Amino acid sequence: MSEAPVLKNPITLQFRGDWGQANLHRICGWLAQEIGDRAPEGSRFGIWNGRGGIDQIQALQAGEVDIALVTPTAAVQMLDRAGKAKGLASLGVVGQRDRLVVAVDASLPVSTVSELASIADQLTVATSQDDGVNLIGLAAHKALRIAGVDPEKLNFFYDERPFPPLEHFIAGKSNVLVHEAVMTPRWQQLDRVRPVKYLPWGDEVLQAFAAEGWQDAIVEAGYFPGQTEDLRTLDFSDFAVLCRQDMDDDVAALVTWCMVMTRRALEVQYAHLPADHSPVTYPLVPADMARTPLSLHPAAARTYEALGDSELSDGAPVWK
Repeated sequence: MSEAPVLKNPITLQFRGDWGQANLHRICGWLAQEIGDRAPEGSRFGIWNGRGGIDQIQALQAGEVDIALVTPTAAVQMLDRAGKAKGLASLGVVGQRDRLVVAVDASLPVSTVSELASIADQLTVATSQDDGVNLIGLAAHKALRIAGVDPEKLNFFYDERPFPPLEHFIAGKSNVLVHEAVMTPRWQQLDRVRPVKYLPWGDEVLQAFAAEGWQDAIVEAGYFPGQTEDLRTLDFSDFAVLCRQDMDDDVAALVTWCMVMTRRALEVQYAHLPADHSPVTYPLVPADMARTPLSLHPAAARTYEALGDSELSDGAPVWK
């Protein structure tokens, strides 16, 4: 299957990414261009702003868009087990190594998340809101409750995106941070104002999440400033590329082909960053792209099987 599938009839394809300047939008733009290069004249492509959470799934189910990206994939699996991803399928996964991490002012007399309950009145937590859409906020508040920390007794600084909470914590305005995007430079600056330590969620939290399909992961010692031990925390990895189950086979096959065969065109946009500190983990491996939190669209599954672990880039800028 060395040649690209070619669409015979013009299509209109609607994507849903992020707020406009982050990685989901970049992935949507990459796919829109590559698909457009292999679609007939008159085809149209649009990218809608989204939040990367439950809103993406709802937009797909409502027929507002054709392809939407959600992160992390663990949350998609949790939502699917809860019956909230009905009618949806996956076209694949774009890799991103990320974690949901709890960082605190080192002066706080705690060593685990559950111990925060004893000093709740002293805490200001920088994180995202639990509003039924944001998956950072959903996971943070759910995990705190399981750990025995009542969110009603905490002060919060909320923001939809990772960087304002990070800045709030770095400036010393918050003494607890619960967030993701751990590969970004601001996480390396957490100790700018005072020493920082990183708290494990604890077995009770991790086991409760695992029972719903959300697994844990490790942040190796030394990844963060002042981190002397491995940290076992919640996984927050990967971008799921989702569609409805009724997507036309020829379109699903072409999208999947483009994800695999033109992946260098996306990777090269991150090549200036070390692979373990990149918002998209490169090199992208087709076998990993096919490991999805939802069942693959049948045409996508056939395409992955036919392509195998190809290293071809179909003329896209090659970077290794």
